[in-house]
Amino acid sequence: MSIEHKNLIGISDGNNLVATGTKWEQRKGRDTDIYYYDEVDSSGELVAKYEVRESMSIYPPFGTTKSFTKVIL
Repeated sequence: MSIEHKNLIGISDGNNLVATGTKWEQRKGRDTDIYYYDEVDSSGELVAKYEVRESMSIYPPFGTTKSFTKVIL
């Protein structure tokens, strides 16, 4: 679990992110790493699922973007 991803999503202090998978894709001049997470509360109950995307241009100036999508409540 990435602290940076936890901060990006805004996970509550009592909850944790559990990594469930990764994927890589390249299209339209961008290299994208996709990370999948489950948010669980302190008792281990599922709160939400997220997809985090880190994308970088393969052409100069190599700009990067980070975003997330909440998949399920």
